[in-house]
Amino acid sequence: MYAASREACARSREALRAALTGSNGVAATTGSELFAVVAVLDDQRSLRVALADVSVPGSARAELSERVFGGKVSPATQAVLTTAVAQNWSRTADLVDTLVLLGQEALLASAADSDRLDAVEDELFRLGRIVGDNPDLERALSDRATSASAKRELLARLLTGKVEPITLTLAEQVVTRQRTSIDASFDELSDLAAARRDQIVALVHAAIALTTRQRERLAASLGRIYGKPVTVHVQVDPSLLSGLVVRVGDDVIDGSAIGRLERLRRELA
Repeated sequence: MYAASREACARSREALRAALTGSNGVAATTGSELFAVVAVLDDQRSLRVALADVSVPGSARAELSERVFGGKVSPATQAVLTTAVAQNWSRTADLVDTLVLLGQEALLASAADSDRLDAVEDELFRLGRIVGDNPDLERALSDRATSASAKRELLARLLTGKVEPITLTLAEQVVTRQRTSIDASFDELSDLAAARRDQIVALVHAAIALTTRQRERLAASLGRIYGKPVTVHVQVDPSLLSGLVVRVGDDVIDGSAIGRLERLRRELA
């Protein structure tokens, strides 16, 4: 995002926090309603352009959003939407993408309120791994020729009763409004959930499964390195032969047998 959109996004996120503060049980509704607003904007180009048109005063854009969505969404959602459209956005897409982010954050706030944020974060990570390891499923969920309703039905068959309802709602939004690879989108959501708990995520590829004690020791070691709590997600990869490959953001720590052999090969070349 350019500077104007970054500032607009920050103010919109502040509006969301204000709308959810002190309000019991509204976070899940707000998140779902923001996703519904995004679906409308995706379908109606003229409306989304009008709501982000910086040549029109922000107050007029806010009034337009109230005429279109007023009475159709909750007061909390309308307050967030009114603030968002009144900002000056560098691009129309930045407004819509921010509304998606606000919907995700509201749903994660709801998960936190019910002490289910850890479970949602873990489920989102595992969904990313499942999709990434299953090309047929990835194609089915990313096929642009497949209707959004068909994708939701597929997810419902796969996930209903097996994951948290909030995880399912977030997953449905990912596959029906795909902008990047689906597994990457799930990873971004998992990171967003970890950030809400003021933690960072370490993606660990291990030659064999780690014990609970090994995971805890690794998390503690990484926490000392990065100066904040670390959530460790482990994916077993027998091709590594032995050891671990740890990725934290852009940092990669390769302690695998394959990694050591590759370094040796480069030194001998």
